[in-house]
Amino acid sequence: MFSLVRSRVRTAAFALTAVAALAFGGTAATAATGTAAAPAPAKQGPTSVAYVEVNNNSMRNVGKYTLAGGGGNVFDVAVVFAANINYDTGKKAAYLHFNENVQRVLDNAATEIRPLQQKGIKVVLSVLGNHEGAGFANFPSQQAASAFAKSLSDTVAKYGLDGIDFDDEYADYGNNGTGQPNDSSFVHLVTALRANMPNKIISLYNIGPAASRLSYGGVDISSKFDYAWNPYYGSWQVPGVALPKSKLSPAAVEIGRTSQSTAASLARRTVSEGYGVYLTYNLDGANRSADVSAFTRELYGSDAVYTP
Repeated sequence: MFSLVRSRVRTAAFALTAVAALAFGGTAATAATGTAAAPAPAKQGPTSVAYVEVNNNSMRNVGKYTLAGGGGNVFDVAVVFAANINYDTGKKAAYLHFNENVQRVLDNAATEIRPLQQKGIKVVLSVLGNHEGAGFANFPSQQAASAFAKSLSDTVAKYGLDGIDFDDEYADYGNNGTGQPNDSSFVHLVTALRANMPNKIISLYNIGPAASRLSYGGVDISSKFDYAWNPYYGSWQVPGVALPKSKLSPAAVEIGRTSQSTAASLARRTVSEGYGVYLTYNLDGANRSADVSAFTRELYGSDAVYTP
């Protein structure tokens, strides 16, 4: 039996106290590079996703894996893990926070993000609770949810990102006098975010109160997500989101901790059952080609090549 106990290290959740200012000027990195992104070679098979703990590792590692024989990038989506939703007790409002490592990645987008995008890899920012009582599921009003959605879409625009990933963990709803989860909050948030960035990625890490509150007032936001994935590494669990199989990842592996045999088995099942996404977590700076090849052989019929 696969264990459903997550081994995910949440150092990013314990954000430093400095607040990341969302002043949209100054020395921010821009999306414009003056160079058109080179198209990645054609790859047949599921979309591969790599979460990177940027407190410890570089986003550049995602671009170091290709399929043998010129088959293109192993990974199609790279996730910056993680920004935080924090709570301002004075203003009684949630705000978007970056610890110093996330801020470093964003400030150095020219070397941490743009090289991946130029390879055809999408880069999204994951947002995670931070034990302060603020979460995606307890905005007290549509106005409050829309304000946070604007801070997310403004960040995507400012740093030239490809989207936002929601991970409703560690909010500690109720702390600092905040409310408990309600049915309207996440619906308002995702609706506003999709309106703000109609052509960007919105993904759902299928866990927490927000993930079970996708419908309110006749509005169902399931179709507003590009992807949803299983949050339990080393296991198979189909996300309970009304999306086509092409947008779901029932498989989830932690690179270097999930066994190669399990990773291969989950990849085989992904293909045989017709799912379109394969989720991986914690890609680090070591040569993980053996671990990665275990699932690329099943997904794409090819070994993975690591290029430092």
